[in-house]
Amino acid sequence: MKLEVFVAIVHIDKLPYYSSLIQSHQANMQFTLQCRGTTHLLLGYLGLAERPKNLIMTVVREDESAELMAVMKENFAKGKDYKGIAFTIPFSSMIGSLAYGFLSNEKRIKEEA
Repeated sequence: MKLEVFVAIVHIDKLPYYSSLIQSHQANMQFTLQCRGTTHLLLGYLGLAERPKNLIMTVVREDESAELMAVMKENFAKGKDYKGIAFTIPFSSMIGSLAYGFLSNEKRIKEEA
């Protein structure tokens, strides 16, 4: 099974919601960090406050990524507070079956002898 890097940018107050949603799609590890949109300078000039955002990166199995993207798209359409973007990047290489087993949530991988 191939792996993909899943990236989502969401409002900071919805991070726990989206993190839980992503975890329910066989994602064992998530990396999150705060980020700003490209319009933060323009909004600053106008005296408008930009809402802080979080970037979420995780590795998902290819068979889970299409369903996860559909679920994210559905949630992004819920309203202003749920808006965000998401995309996947093919994961081109992986060394070691234990690391692959952890990232793919595959429980049948056994330690190499």
